[in-house]
Amino acid sequence: MYTEYWQLSEMPFENTTDPRFIYFSSQHEEAMSRLLYAVKGHKGAAMLTGIFGCGKSLLGKSLVKELSQQHCKTVLITNPQLDYRELLRTVARHLGSAKLPEKKSDLLADALLFDIEEMLVNNMRDGHDTVIIIDEAQVINDLEVFEGLRMLLNFQTDDRFLITLILMGQPELKTKIDNIKQLKQRIPIKYEIGPLSKEDTWAYIGHRLEIAGAKNSIFDEKTLDLIYEGSGGIPRRINNICDLALMEGYSKQVKIIDTEIIREVIREV
Repeated sequence: MYTEYWQLSEMPFENTTDPRFIYFSSQHEEAMSRLLYAVKGHKGAAMLTGIFGCGKSLLGKSLVKELSQQHCKTVLITNPQLDYRELLRTVARHLGSAKLPEKKSDLLADALLFDIEEMLVNNMRDGHDTVIIIDEAQVINDLEVFEGLRMLLNFQTDDRFLITLILMGQPELKTKIDNIKQLKQRIPIKYEIGPLSKEDTWAYIGHRLEIAGAKNSIFDEKTLDLIYEGSGGIPRRINNICDLALMEGYSKQVKIIDTEIIREVIREV
């Protein structure tokens, strides 16, 4: 691979959710701040939306890492294409339930809800907040699932919610929630992430290269405009362009990635 050629310790532009590589633009800082406020302030629910590839899932993983250091019990569901009872079972399993039946036909919503409530109360007594994060929530099409999520917000004491529910997804999630008035009213904190600015795009590239151990400049500064225009400031696209550029530069044995290589890569992408 090209890592040795560019004197890198690892590949810097993988489209994975490794929290080490997150770049906190002003938008990402604001998003993280609001999500943490929802948890620490026991606000019940929050929603984070953004276009495909803008870094929501990476932010979610970073949030989980942050919460793990703050006495939180966190459930992260990355594939919410489940029916109501399956979703409740998934939540209960992640919270550590030992009472779950093996057969789907044996799943009873009332029993699962009772089990979940019991674990939430125990978590609170032990000094732990409980956070349920549902990524890619825009794929949920079953209104019963949304209603079930709303019902989880009924678990509360006189002065606080027993959970913080965080929904993350593409912009169509906001449209879906807007059409479910009872749930919309239960989500006080909302934020939407957009593409990176040109300045943040350059800083993003530099940040990921630094994490990967880069000791020298690899991209000519003249490539910035091309990378920004070709990616639209969307991190996933930036990763694709830069990754292929590093591979192309390695193949051609160049000392620095110039505009010619970026143009070739953008044509491919």
